[in-house]
Amino acid sequence: MDKPESNTLGISWHDSAWIPHLNQANILDYFSERSNPFYDRTCNNEVIKMQRQSPEQLINMQGLEYTLLHAQEPILYVVRKQIRHSQNQVTPVADYYIIGGIVYQGPDLSSVINSRMLNTLFHLQSAFDETLTYSKYHPSKGYWWEFKDKEDKGMLKSGDHLRQRVDLLLGELAKKYPPQFIPPPQPEVKEEVPKQEVKTEKVEKTEDKSTGNMKPPPEKKAKLR
Repeated sequence: MDKPESNTLGISWHDSAWIPHLNQANILDYFSERSNPFYDRTCNNEVIKMQRQSPEQLINMQGLEYTLLHAQEPILYVVRKQIRHSQNQVTPVADYYIIGGIVYQGPDLSSVINSRMLNTLFHLQSAFDETLTYSKYHPSKGYWWEFKDKEDKGMLKSGDHLRQRVDLLLGELAKKYPPQFIPPPQPEVKEEVPKQEVKTEKVEKTEDKSTGNMKPPPEKKAKLR
C-alpha cells in the first residue's frame, strides 16, 4: 500500500554514494533507487529497465512514468511523475526537486492553500484569545478594557543588556582602530597656461626731421668780373 501523498511532503531522500557523480544522463537512474520512497516500482520506467529497452520507448507506452522535466547542472533537477494516455497526452501527478542530490516532493496547489489558511486561522485565533484577556466585567461597572503593560518601562527588555554591551565593545574598537577611508580618485585637472599674445607694433619709417627737412645748401656761382 502506497503512502498518502500528504505524508511525503515532509520527508526527503538521498544517497551519498551517487551525489558526486550526478548528471543529466543518470539522474533518472538515481531517482529509481529502491530505497527512494518517492519512486513507484510499478511504473513504466521499471518495465523498460527490466527489459533493457531504450528510455525513448516510454512515449509509446501508457500508464505511470517518470521523466526529467528540468535540469540545471550540477545542482538542480526536476523529475515529473505523470500518467501517459497517448504520445501527445499526459496528466501530471507530482513534481520532485533534486537539490544538491537531496530529493524533495514539490507541494501541490491544494496543500499550499491549506497550509496558508491554517496558518492564517492560527494567528487569528491567537489574536482573539489575547483580546479576551483584556476584557473585564463587573456587575456594577459592566464591561471595560484593561490593558496591562507586559514589560515595565523601568526594566530593560530581554536582550537589551547584551545589545548595550555589544555597542560598547564596537565603540571601543572603533576608537582603537578608526576606519580608514580611501578618498576616491580625482580626475587630473590640467592647468591651462594662458597664451601670451605678442603684440606687434608697426614701426613706421619716419625720416629724421633734422635731416629730412633740411635743404641742401645753394650752389655758389662764380662771379664774373
